[in-house]
Amino acid sequence: MKRRLISALVGITMVATMVVGCSKPSDDSQKTTGEKSNVKAEQVDTKKVFVSPAWVQSVIDGNQPESKNYTILEASWGTYKDSPTYKKGHIPGALHVDTSSVESEPIWNISDPKVVEKGMLDLGVTKDKTVIIYGNDISAASRVAYAYLWAGVDNVKVLNGGIDAWKKAGYKTETTVEKATPAKDFGTTVPAHPEYLMSIETVQDKLKNDKNFRLVSIRSKAEFDGKTSGYSYIDRAGEPKGAVWGHAGSDPYNMQDYLHKDGTIITANEMEKLWSDSNFNKSNELSFYCGTGWRAAVPWLIAYDAGWEGMTVYDGGWNEWQMNNNLPVQVGDPNSGNCQYTTVGKLPTDKAAK
Repeated sequence: MKRRLISALVGITMVATMVVGCSKPSDDSQKTTGEKSNVKAEQVDTKKVFVSPAWVQSVIDGNQPESKNYTILEASWGTYKDSPTYKKGHIPGALHVDTSSVESEPIWNISDPKVVEKGMLDLGVTKDKTVIIYGNDISAASRVAYAYLWAGVDNVKVLNGGIDAWKKAGYKTETTVEKATPAKDFGTTVPAHPEYLMSIETVQDKLKNDKNFRLVSIRSKAEFDGKTSGYSYIDRAGEPKGAVWGHAGSDPYNMQDYLHKDGTIITANEMEKLWSDSNFNKSNELSFYCGTGWRAAVPWLIAYDAGWEGMTVYDGGWNEWQMNNNLPVQVGDPNSGNCQYTTVGKLPTDKAAK
């Protein structure tokens, strides 16, 4: 919760997830859209994540036969009352999803499977529904999308560019607070894809014994260099020994390196170019991590969308790593020639973000 409150203070909210309970817009939506639209768009493969505003509108209009049964989620931390955008205008029919429905303190790892399953069922999310997620923060939307794929939802989509792209495309919004129709049966055992997540124990083993493995830090350069932890509630700064930098943004609440200027996500090819200054590529086994799992979900989804196999998220991230005094760490960029190696317990405790 601390993390979410801090992000709110800096004016950045985590992606809001809204659920649509049915394929028909609400009465309020009818009023805001005026005449019924009839947008048509090409079908998108189940394994493709990022979709255009036109595709989402075509789903709402009933022109995507494979997505007749759908839910739209606007994601951010907290309730819809905490969202900076939901009450101002959201996609017609969209429900709000609290990111805390998929993760929990103190590490902010993905929650117990039963907790995640209940959170999905409360929103009417089941294995066979098309779940469309968006928000005003790519990290929050990606966190929920990743968790739902891990849980077993077959068809998870993220609106490329978020609510801003929706508005720029000229599609209408509504302000009605939508109510979910809960579901009773998710349709499979959660998690259906445990292989998407890597534990801290496996990370330690692979860093020591697997030459093809790369633990990729999706954090700001200041975090990677050990100048700040990035968070007000984490006192120590550094990275797990052996980590490589995969870029991110200017601070823990931004992902500019993975976004175009218009806010849309970069492609897998562009992501490879972004990594050209580091000693890894898609031929390596990659596990992405950040402070607590949000930012790491972004490159994982890009890789998933591109069909790359074997990529994971080390969910615990730096927050979990720095809780064990005996774990090895690096402070500074190993490629700079100015990097120190020590253990968590010997790190200074004055690196919390102000």
